[in-house]
Amino acid sequence: MNGTMHPVIVVGAGPVGMVAAASLVQQGIPVLVLEKSVDLSKESRASTFHPPTLDMLHDLGFAEALIAQGLKAPTVQYSSTADGLLGTFNFAAISDLTRHPYRLQAEQFKLTRIALETLRSHPLFAIEFGCEVTGIAQTAEGVTLTALQAGHEVSFNCSWLIGADGANSIVRRAQDVPFEGFTWPERFLVMTTPVDFTALRPGVSSVSYVADPERWYFLLRIVGAWRVMMPVPTEMSDADALSDGYVQDSIRRVVPPEIDAAIQHTTLYRVHQRVASSFQNGRAFLVGDAAHINNPLGGMGMNGGIHDALNLTAKLGPVINGKADMRLLADYDVQRRTVTMQAIQGDTIRNKRNLEAKDEADRARFRDEIRAAAADSEKGRQLLRRIAMLDSLDRAAALHAA
Repeated sequence: MNGTMHPVIVVGAGPVGMVAAASLVQQGIPVLVLEKSVDLSKESRASTFHPPTLDMLHDLGFAEALIAQGLKAPTVQYSSTADGLLGTFNFAAISDLTRHPYRLQAEQFKLTRIALETLRSHPLFAIEFGCEVTGIAQTAEGVTLTALQAGHEVSFNCSWLIGADGANSIVRRAQDVPFEGFTWPERFLVMTTPVDFTALRPGVSSVSYVADPERWYFLLRIVGAWRVMMPVPTEMSDADALSDGYVQDSIRRVVPPEIDAAIQHTTLYRVHQRVASSFQNGRAFLVGDAAHINNPLGGMGMNGGIHDALNLTAKLGPVINGKADMRLLADYDVQRRTVTMQAIQGDTIRNKRNLEAKDEADRARFRDEIRAAAADSEKGRQLLRRIAMLDSLDRAAALHAA
């Protein structure tokens, strides 16, 4: 048994957990990260960093290296198959609100590796790979974690625990925190292809949403390739959805037959909208996917998780350092859970329903909203504030526990 009392243990070495650890280390607080895998994940998964998130990562010293490995997307575009281009919006319109007026397209594993490279030699940082947490017990003074490591049961003690361990979070499950919400009946198919959509569709943005009542799609440019995302019919099996025939039929919806459309990678996502009933349970906190999951339309999941981590550590750090009362921690749940429900869940659900709308009145409402924002600089600025998640950050900062 490990008798050391760690000030903070973070469970999960994904982008959210590593950001939480970096923030605490920056405040002079020792952190131990426990990761069940034997190395950092190599999965692409999330690949969008919004302007305020880049500002936050800059303050941690991570943004410059991440930007060098990513692709800047200065505009976002909305179209429909029936009406064509509805509007293109340039993040330069909110350059007075952010140091990074663009979306950055970079796979999340790039951030975790930058963070680990930066932190690895820091005397206040430690990480244990191949360490799977299996149980959690709390007292008024601290938290004890049991884990499996190299086939043996081990234990760790900490004053504070941060669960950044994903949608299947043991930190959440071990404390019986409900994960409320629903699962969409359709899945999302993501195809990565080297097809040059800038040549195929002159004027296309690196982030382009195309509404269609039968089968909407989303184009996202990353370094050296594009991702194409579409919904998959509910009745289709996973095997059929990933079959060469179906994947080729799908990519041909957006690429003409005379153009080579090689597929580098395919992923099929089951899509959920769920939020933990509480983001704090005593000395344990939930951040990122452990606290909330949503559909990827809008790129708000990982960004919201990073916002969770930095909101929490901005409170937990001063409490640990004796500069703030523990009552400050109650603001974390109020702020982040409220904006998760209202903004992240609300916006991602609305994004999906706008793209798939079958009723003409709903399609007209979406079309008119985007066209009005494209025609009016103030309305366009409001749209950019919302999709860049600036509004949700302002809303959170204004909330306080009773």
